[in-house]
Amino acid sequence: MKLNDLIKQIEKKYPLSLAYDWDNVGLLVGDFESEIKKVLVTLEANENVIDEAIENNVDLIVTHHPFIFKKINKINTKDLKGRLIHKLIKNDIALYSMHTNFDIAFDGLNDYFMEIMGFKNTKILDVTNSQTLYKLAVYVPKTHELVLREALGEAGAGYIGNYSHCTFNTGGIGTFKPDENTNPFIGTVGEIEEVEEVKIETIVPQSILQKTIDKMIKVHPYEEVAYDIYKLENKGESVGLGRYASLDVQTNLQALCEKIKLKLNMNHIRVVGDLNTKIKKVAVVTGAGSDMVRLAKSKNCDVIITGDVKYHEAQDALDMGMTIVDCGHFDTENIFKDVMKRFLDSIEGIEIIRSEINLNPFIII
Repeated sequence: MKLNDLIKQIEKKYPLSLAYDWDNVGLLVGDFESEIKKVLVTLEANENVIDEAIENNVDLIVTHHPFIFKKINKINTKDLKGRLIHKLIKNDIALYSMHTNFDIAFDGLNDYFMEIMGFKNTKILDVTNSQTLYKLAVYVPKTHELVLREALGEAGAGYIGNYSHCTFNTGGIGTFKPDENTNPFIGTVGEIEEVEEVKIETIVPQSILQKTIDKMIKVHPYEEVAYDIYKLENKGESVGLGRYASLDVQTNLQALCEKIKLKLNMNHIRVVGDLNTKIKKVAVVTGAGSDMVRLAKSKNCDVIITGDVKYHEAQDALDMGMTIVDCGHFDTENIFKDVMKRFLDSIEGIEIIRSEINLNPFIII
C-alpha cells in the first residue's frame, strides 16, 4: 500500500484539522509515494524504537508524541534528533505522528481510556470546536439520480443525527446549449437542449466536503457538473479534549484507583483526596490534564483521572473539594499502541506490530 493512501485512511478517522495550532502532526519524515507493508505503533520514537523498527524491517512508525516538535537547525549525526532523522531516512523508514488530534477525535485516546475502564455514555469535557456544515446542491438528469444519491451517501454526506443518506430532491427542467469543443452527454452542439433533471440537496461536513465533491463528479454523467455549495449556520458534531461520564454503580476513590491500576497494569498510583470519597461521576484527560480540574468540577464530577499533576494544583483541588487520580503521563497514554493497532488492523494489506520498548523515563523505588 502506498503511504499516501494509508495516510488518507488514517486522517479520515483522525483529521489533522482537530489538532491544536501549536501541535506538529502528520507525516514528519518520509516519502508519500513509498510502499508500506509493515507498521510499528509506539507512544513515541527514540533511538531504541527506531532500532527496533530497523530490526523488524518496518516501513512506517506511527507515534502519539510528535517526533519533531521544536525547531530543528541542523540535521547531522552529532545532533541527537539529527542522528535519528538520518537513521530513519537511511533505512527508508517513514514516521507519522498523531497527537492532540488523536486526543480529541472520537475513538481516540480519551475514548479508548473510557472504553477499557467501562465508563459508558461519555460526554466531551472541553469542547474545542464544532464541525462546519455545508449544503451541497447538485443538478443531475433524472436517469442518474439514484446513482448520484448513492454516491453522496457512500462518501459520508447526508447525516442528520443517527440518519444517513438524507437528501431533498426537486424535479425541474434544465436547459443548456453545448458550444464547440464540447462532448455533451445529452444534446447537440449549437442547439439548446431541455432535460428533465433533479436537484439533489444534502448536508456535508467540511472534513469530507472535497472528497464528496470528487465522488459526485466521478459518477455524474455530464461533462460539466452544475452544483452549488452553501456554508450553513447550523453547527455539526462537537469535538474536544477529555471525557466525563456518570457511573452505573457508585464506588469510592479507593476502589476506583484499584480498578485503574488493574486496567493499566500499574503497581503505584498518586491520589489527591480522601480514599473514602464517594465517586458517581468521573472525568478523564489522558496525558496532562490538571488544568481541567475546575472544568471537571463545574460538570459535577467527583474525580478527574489524568497525569502530571503539580503540588500547588493538588492543593487547589483539595481546597475546592475535588479529588484527583494521577496515573502519570506515560501510563495514561501508553495505551495509544493498543487503540492504534486495533484501528490499523482493520486496513487490509499491511502488518501492524506494537513496540516492545519501555519508554517510561521514571522508575519508582
